[in-house]
Amino acid sequence: MTKTAIAAGSSNAQFVQAAGLFAQSMQRNSTLNRMVGKMPQGEAGVASTVRNQTTTDMPIVRTVDLSRGRGDEVEFHFVQPVNSYPIMGSEMAEGKGVGISLDKSRVRVNQARFPVDLGDTMTGLRSPVEFRRLGRPIAQSLMDSYQDQATLMHLAGARGFNDTIEWRVPLASHPKFAAIAVNTVKAPTKNRHFIADSGTVKPFTINAGEVDLQTTDMLTMDVVDAVRTMIESIALPPPAVKIPGDVVADDSPLRIMLVSPAQYHKFAQDPSFRQFQANALARASKAQQHPLFLGEVGLWNGILICKMPKPIRFYAGDTINYAASNTSEAESQVVVPASFGTTFAVDRALLLGGQALAQAFAAAKGDQGGMPFFWSEKDFDHGDKMELLIGAIMGLSKVRWLVDQGGGVMHYTDHGVIAVDTAVPIIAARS
Repeated sequence: MTKTAIAAGSSNAQFVQAAGLFAQSMQRNSTLNRMVGKMPQGEAGVASTVRNQTTTDMPIVRTVDLSRGRGDEVEFHFVQPVNSYPIMGSEMAEGKGVGISLDKSRVRVNQARFPVDLGDTMTGLRSPVEFRRLGRPIAQSLMDSYQDQATLMHLAGARGFNDTIEWRVPLASHPKFAAIAVNTVKAPTKNRHFIADSGTVKPFTINAGEVDLQTTDMLTMDVVDAVRTMIESIALPPPAVKIPGDVVADDSPLRIMLVSPAQYHKFAQDPSFRQFQANALARASKAQQHPLFLGEVGLWNGILICKMPKPIRFYAGDTINYAASNTSEAESQVVVPASFGTTFAVDRALLLGGQALAQAFAAAKGDQGGMPFFWSEKDFDHGDKMELLIGAIMGLSKVRWLVDQGGGVMHYTDHGVIAVDTAVPIIAARS
């Protein structure tokens, strides 16, 4: 009796491995990956459907375009807000229909690959471990970290200057930064950039050539309250997040705030923080125990506080890019106050609504499985040496539109993300 199997060397083997890798990467248990809506069910559906897109109610909108020969960009469309008043009584309504205006944006994809050296024949003889078995999880971890960090960077509109060994995206000054980022990293738009200010928030402000922050302007409960007030006061705030299965999503709208570990630590020092964790667990019971509500999170005033994997950090003297005008994408620069010294820094928190980031995938070559992710193993030097490689074809870009604010006034607007910069204490100078 012949059992179902994929034989070594089978023409189907690479496709099956690629599809499994795609599923594993998409389902990985990371905070940022939980912020993506559901894809069509089943790997077969992913492989057979062109231009699948996840729900727009979550911060990250993911599109899978498996078609070939369509270039290296994926296009997204946006319906401009409509400004209209009702036609009352017997007044003629015919011919007075409100026009619908569309805007579009494109996300470019590129190939990213991580090779891992598996050694040679003598390495295998001398080592107590099998490097080939170790190689795959190492490569997978590298790719997952790259995805999460690139996602965080594009949402924040900055790479920051924290540069530990765990980073897969180099500093912006690195010669390969633009290629690794794939799409332009855009500083927050003027109407989406705020700073902490004595327990409240205010628009990003400059004081004598430095960002107008004091070392005492940290993330506190009062600041989170002020953020909630701000999003209820500004025009066209980021749309609320609707987590799958959340039965009170419409009655009690949510936004998600990603905070750095240092910001989270300061926030968690509040005596009421245990209650905020309990709030998150209570909301989880109404949302089918969605994993976003679990772990190190707190829910306060409609904002779910989650810890980001790496800080977007600026040290004393570092430059912060910002938009000085609502009507231009031109970026200016300001520095972190020298008074922050080596004991304080500026970290960026991110308030996320729906449709904050577009993530696009494209198909690899047919001999690589025709999927966005692929494995490759290659021997060389007459079979003595072996190298393993993981690859992906993808791109990320913050969702930004030139939005009609009313009366024909157009402002560049980051659709689903607001940056809030605060001071944080640090335990040592920059890495």
